[in-house]
Amino acid sequence: MRPPGAQARFSQICSGCGDCLLACPEAILIRQPDAPGPALPLVDFTLGACTFCRACAEACETGALCPEAVPDWPWSATITDTCLSLSGIACQACEDACEPRAIRFRLMTGGRAAPTLDPAQCTGCGECAFTCPAGAVSFEQRDPLTEAVR
Repeated sequence: MRPPGAQARFSQICSGCGDCLLACPEAILIRQPDAPGPALPLVDFTLGACTFCRACAEACETGALCPEAVPDWPWSATITDTCLSLSGIACQACEDACEPRAIRFRLMTGGRAAPTLDPAQCTGCGECAFTCPAGAVSFEQRDPLTEAVR
């Protein structure tokens, strides 16, 4: 997952300089491990959530990240079957952390609750993934034409 504002030809344009990593106030950008060529930046939601502040894109000298494109973040959360609540363990950490209220829990039999996600409300900020103790949140692209995974 590339930083917000990643252009379609990101891997060809990015020099791997690391300016975006240094500029990110949330410190959620890392260098792509074991990559041939320059170590390109990736978003790591285990470190925190994105505020879409544009600092990473504004620090990019090559144009690989474009500040105007930050609102077009193509990622949305999905909740996997490893969710603790589906196993009957009381947890709704992702719902509590989701500011736009894209995640809700529906009560089921046996004391379980099923998470439901409204993709139209999800900003893809990663706060739910950061707070999930089971690592049950993953992300998928809304717009597969944007290069964001390598």
